[in-house]
Amino acid sequence: MAEPSPTAEFMEPVTDMVEEINGDNLIAFASLAGAVIVAIIVHAIIYSLLMRASGKSSDRLFFRMLRKTRTVSRIGIAILAAEMVLPMVSMPDEWRVIIDRVIIIVLIGVCGWLLNQLVNAVTDARLQKYDLSAEDNLEARKISTRMNVLSRMMTMLILLITLAAMLMTFPSVRSIGISLFASAGVAGIVIGFAARPVLSNLLAGIQIALTQPIRIGDAVIMEGEWGWIDEITSTYVVVKIWDWRRLVVPLTQVIEKPFQNWTRENSSIIGSVTWHLDYTAPVGDIREKLQSLLKESERWDGDVAVLQVIDTTEETMTLRGLMSAKNSPIAWDLRCEIREKMIAWLQSDHPGALPRRRGLLHIDETSAVPTPTESPAPEQDSGMSEKIDHPDDDV
Repeated sequence: MAEPSPTAEFMEPVTDMVEEINGDNLIAFASLAGAVIVAIIVHAIIYSLLMRASGKSSDRLFFRMLRKTRTVSRIGIAILAAEMVLPMVSMPDEWRVIIDRVIIIVLIGVCGWLLNQLVNAVTDARLQKYDLSAEDNLEARKISTRMNVLSRMMTMLILLITLAAMLMTFPSVRSIGISLFASAGVAGIVIGFAARPVLSNLLAGIQIALTQPIRIGDAVIMEGEWGWIDEITSTYVVVKIWDWRRLVVPLTQVIEKPFQNWTRENSSIIGSVTWHLDYTAPVGDIREKLQSLLKESERWDGDVAVLQVIDTTEETMTLRGLMSAKNSPIAWDLRCEIREKMIAWLQSDHPGALPRRRGLLHIDETSAVPTPTESPAPEQDSGMSEKIDHPDDDV
């Protein structure tokens, strides 16, 4: 005979309980409800005292833990109060079975929820000490990446363990688990292949959290797109493209495929600007002008300022200016600013330095022999009388 499903097993005592409702049972429910209300009142008093003792400072870990666990601890105390009063209340065995089952499941869920809230409180308290908006935020991005990735992985792990513990309270599910353990050879292979993407991403997340090849806020080039690391989850990375698009990359791809990280060691970055100019362009004056433009700009960090001739063609030479900034967004704006101002200066002071095409016209004078020509004699104008028909003399 097939074993009953968990739903049928759970609903059977409920049906029996509804059929046996009487006055005594209602008193039992009222006793449980009273115990729950008293527990909630006691919880409110205790929490108010603890909040007052913590000083209500958002920077303190104890205050954050109290604020994060207020709701879940209230539910947990209410369930514990019902569990303590339950043995002292007389009720049918069917009722006791269903109430015990519900209390156990809720307590397991509350424990998982409470643990997850504590992890979030520790994460928030740790991240509160660092400012990601600062100009030199390398250390802040390191801590933020590590804490965010680890907290998300802890949340996933707590959720899986909590669900597994809830399911194991049902005898039918427990028997299925035992049978799976008995056939661990085949089941392990099947589950391994089925869960390979999840496990690979989980392991990749642990590797990223520990080694940190990327961090939140890093300027990267992935899949040919340039942007910043906006979010790192337990399964994928979100790259914010410069035009506000979002590129979602699995964690395994970040580990297995190469990519460019422009801010691996620090947040400062060197930007480059190129100009294609005529060979008559005054390179020395352009170098001095670049120095003066950078000194006038608030975006330049005062570190790198270089101008070099990096290439030549048949018609132009290529000049490259290197300049540094405190982070990649500022470097982008600095490059655009210097490019625009340099072109305006060349147009006004050195227009001949702008690119232009040249042509050479060669005339061989020995082969060109002039041929004199006689100008035709001008016709004599006989006057208007020659152009008028005169009448015959007879007429």
